[in-house]
Amino acid sequence: MAASVEIPVPPLVQSLSPLLAENVGTAPWTGPRWWWAGPLDVEGLALGSMQMLATAVASYSESTGRRDGIGFTSDSVAAAFASFAHLRINNKPIQGFAPLSGFRRTADGWVRLHANYPHHEAALRAALDVQRPEQVDDAVRQRSSAEVEEAVTARGGLATAVRTPEQWGASAAGQAVAAEPWLRLELRDARPGSAPKPAGGGLLSGLRVLDLTRVIAGPSGSRILGALGADVLRVDPPALPELEDQYVDTGFAKRSAVADLADPDVQPRLRALLAEADVVLTAYRGGSLARLGLDPVSLLTDYPHLAVVSLDAWGGRGPWTERRGFDSIVQAATGIAHLYGSTGNDGAWRPGALPVQALDYATGLGMSAAAVALVAGRPRGIAGAAHLSLARTAQELLRLPGPPPGTKASALPEPALRRGASSYGELTYVPPPLLIRGVQLEYPWVPPPYGSADLSWDQPLR
Repeated sequence: MAASVEIPVPPLVQSLSPLLAENVGTAPWTGPRWWWAGPLDVEGLALGSMQMLATAVASYSESTGRRDGIGFTSDSVAAAFASFAHLRINNKPIQGFAPLSGFRRTADGWVRLHANYPHHEAALRAALDVQRPEQVDDAVRQRSSAEVEEAVTARGGLATAVRTPEQWGASAAGQAVAAEPWLRLELRDARPGSAPKPAGGGLLSGLRVLDLTRVIAGPSGSRILGALGADVLRVDPPALPELEDQYVDTGFAKRSAVADLADPDVQPRLRALLAEADVVLTAYRGGSLARLGLDPVSLLTDYPHLAVVSLDAWGGRGPWTERRGFDSIVQAATGIAHLYGSTGNDGAWRPGALPVQALDYATGLGMSAAAVALVAGRPRGIAGAAHLSLARTAQELLRLPGPPPGTKASALPEPALRRGASSYGELTYVPPPLLIRGVQLEYPWVPPPYGSADLSWDQPLR
């Protein structure tokens, strides 16, 4: 399978070079190189991150004594990066951003607000001292962008000034992010072991993944691991339930549990899970898991066999490490929203957004690729951790050469959607974007009821 392209896909897979076996080639793909054709090479980010995961899966297959042809098509990647938009529940589209989320004009520019979660909406209202949603615009217009960002952030909400790429690059936070690699590996020598032996038909069967991620990035990556046969158990905190539509989109092929990891009664069960897990994925603000002993250093000290992959919004260094962030907020802060701005029919300029939440999906694929590659490295005595951030993914996108002048968007075929009955209703959804020996990978089951699983590996997978 060979791609016919004029500009190569960004070599994100090179981030995994220390982990990949020498005889594993880069996963092939077919289809158009461009389809959105905007100011930035979003297609390259999508294809490069997908190629990274496909290559890691091929390396893992080799480590278990199998040889499986792993590839993908560009139209399947485009559909997967828009899975939220394609999802239907009982033939109805799901809710996107909440009414208070989005761009707002300030006294000196623009800000991006995020209030999809109830606790973030409450923080936003408290910071702006408003009682009703319709008061938000007036409250924001009376302040500078920096003042809104500072006030909302201090209350635990999410708001950022819309910056240019130059303003972001000149900031202390931007410089700290730029100094990091897209995928930061922290490897250590270990006694050569073996990858889990496949216990079924899936390439990753026998692999146990404890998924401590939320929102879109981590869960969208781990659902593909579940589709490949891994036993994925996602655990969410009871005090901050996931948005239902968001959970349904990312909940395929995994089990869902709800538990307070800080509860002393939960700790023994959590430690039992960790002792038998192969991979731990985390996606919380910098430092927030350290008090529970769930930061990478603590996890690898207590469980040196684990592959630990962590995600945060703003990177592991710099003044914003403990700040909250989502894809849309990172786009605005780093200058992407400025590049996608446009002038409307009223003659006024307004910031814009990427055609899909590419920072989320690309980072999620990078997480899963790193996890699979770390486990594949066990037979060669490799162990350790990996770290990614949404802001560093944004930086990678900003660094890529844009589409050549005159590049037109390609008309991709309509995705071949799947249908399945669930406890949430009849689902219409995008299948996972991988081909195994030329055959489309499928999700083995639809999302189970939220929080329906126990904190145990010894339970039915469905």
